[in-house]
Amino acid sequence: MDDQPLELPIDGVLDLHTFNPREIGSLVPAYLDECRRRGILQVRIIHGRGKGHLQRSVHSILSKRPDVARFSFASAGFGGIGATIVTLRP
Repeated sequence: MDDQPLELPIDGVLDLHTFNPREIGSLVPAYLDECRRRGILQVRIIHGRGKGHLQRSVHSILSKRPDVARFSFASAGFGGIGATIVTLRP
């Protein structure tokens, strides 16, 4: 088995469906940090609809970050309540 870390594309879209919920606390901040470093200031985080546990975890993380200017659910065409759009401060 390969123990190398997974390379994520840093393109402003983070789909959390393939990750263990326990990884979210470190994954989301690291992804946002890398987006800011690359000048990507609008990020879509796809957390799904489900029961809302993952969405609440993501929103909790975002609300504690001073580099997050704002966040809200995506429009219907971009996932609605199953995704969050994040605007980062430059």
